[in-house]
Amino acid sequence: MNTAGHSTAKAPRGLELTPFRGLRYDPDRVGGLASVTSPPYDVVVRPDGLHHLQSADPHNIVRLILPEADTPEARNAQAADTLRRWRAEGVLTADPEPCLYVYEQRDGDGMVQRGIIGALHVSDPGERLVLPHEDVMPHIVADRAELMRATSANLEPLLLTYRGDEGDGRVASTAALIERTAGQRPLLATTTEDGFHHRLWSVTDPADLAAIQGELAGHQALIADGHHRWATYRRLRAEHPSPSAWDHGLVLLVDTARYPLRVRAIHRLLHSLPVADAVAALDGLFRVRRVDAPLAGAMDVLGGAASAGNAFLLAGDGTFHLVDRPDPDLLARTVPSDRPAAWRSLDATVLHATLLDQVWRVPDSPAHIAYIHDTAATVEKAERDGGTAVLMHPVREDVVRDLARQGVTMPRKSTSFGPKPASGLVLRALDL
Repeated sequence: MNTAGHSTAKAPRGLELTPFRGLRYDPDRVGGLASVTSPPYDVVVRPDGLHHLQSADPHNIVRLILPEADTPEARNAQAADTLRRWRAEGVLTADPEPCLYVYEQRDGDGMVQRGIIGALHVSDPGERLVLPHEDVMPHIVADRAELMRATSANLEPLLLTYRGDEGDGRVASTAALIERTAGQRPLLATTTEDGFHHRLWSVTDPADLAAIQGELAGHQALIADGHHRWATYRRLRAEHPSPSAWDHGLVLLVDTARYPLRVRAIHRLLHSLPVADAVAALDGLFRVRRVDAPLAGAMDVLGGAASAGNAFLLAGDGTFHLVDRPDPDLLARTVPSDRPAAWRSLDATVLHATLLDQVWRVPDSPAHIAYIHDTAATVEKAERDGGTAVLMHPVREDVVRDLARQGVTMPRKSTSFGPKPASGLVLRALDL
């Protein structure tokens, strides 16, 4: 078993998860663990959310993952200085020995998600061990890479899933180990303002570590959240001669055969396209019907329509418009034909290839499109700004996984898997 922070294996035959010395907040040095956590960096998209987190505690993790300064260089230098200061002051302290961590999230509705946090060997794309399902934007990867270089740390785990019932016949001992560990006293427990309860345990017993590593070696994983960070891990690994600490990246692995994730849609806000113009452009190309219902009822209507084919819900003018039944000839002209049928029929594919590119002529850039997870917030902003909210229906996880196994990526921001791990509960400093 290797605990040195890098691997001497040249070609891992499966997922290779390595223990590490986690860097964690000292609860006696901060106002509370909940007040120093944050959603992942790409969920904190609005300045008011950023400032809310900053004001929750002067040591909130958002000051590391989303530092504020006038230039990218200044932001990254600030994050690095802040991390060094917090470690020197004992705000962040390293656990005494390398370990894997069992992490649990629980909400008030009875949903429980548990998984393993560790340092995963960053495989080559050709090894097909970690499967992306969405494309990435190069400038975001570059931004995350600069931050990781400056801080020499993995500041938040990305979320990977695997299927414990699809291994190579090994006994699924990890699930039993997680259940047993969850009955013990945790390293930390906190409840964040979104109502989620978080608990974390360390696993240090050599036999337990070997059991987890042995089982995971028979699996591949799907990236549920963190495509840009995974691409960043790969870029940084390529920059540093191996073996090095950059050979690994911080991840949370969840067995969705035992703990299914929630899959939600990510909605689009078209800043400069009024709803009336959007609807008018669809004449003769899609069926458009007005839906006189509150948001929840309108989303139910969307779900029913989506079960029969491509469907979208437009909002922003005080009501809802169901858009479905696209003209088959239009799809044949606009959707690329060199992809599998499952990809061609995705709502996100039709939205981007047909509606945005060809019908509405809206460029996919931040100046024209915002990607928002919260349904009500998307509608409210469209109504306030005079734009069009395009509300989406979520894709099933099995569709995402099947496409990923074929090596086919979906349009970016096609899905939102959750719950996402809270940032700030455990970090990985590469010098440890």
